[in-house]
Amino acid sequence: MKKPPKPTGIARIIKAAGYSWDGIIHALRNETAFRQEVILAIILTPIASLLPIALYLKLLLISSFFLVLIVELINCSLELAVDYISSKKHPTAKKIKDMGSAAVCLSLIFSGVLWVFALVECLRLQ
Repeated sequence: MKKPPKPTGIARIIKAAGYSWDGIIHALRNETAFRQEVILAIILTPIASLLPIALYLKLLLISSFFLVLIVELINCSLELAVDYISSKKHPTAKKIKDMGSAAVCLSLIFSGVLWVFALVECLRLQ
């Protein structure tokens, strides 16, 4: 029996968007850290847009939230994959999870540093 043809063009984009939406919904329902970071982004995005700084700095601040969310989704994916493969504790599994966590931590530090610089810029402009 032949497989149905894979969707192409707009149909493929729509299917891919559906898969992406499913991933976001799963993360929102099941990943506390992702939910907390989304809430933080929802609160700080309007604040960033109202700061008396250059537009490119506002965009950089808002983009840093997206970076945090992207890295968190990748980390969650790694953790799910490791847990799916085996429920046993293994040193390599721990390293994988720790490195994913470190990536999230670095993205949060990056965002925090940007915020500090932006706030210093606001104070300097006053």
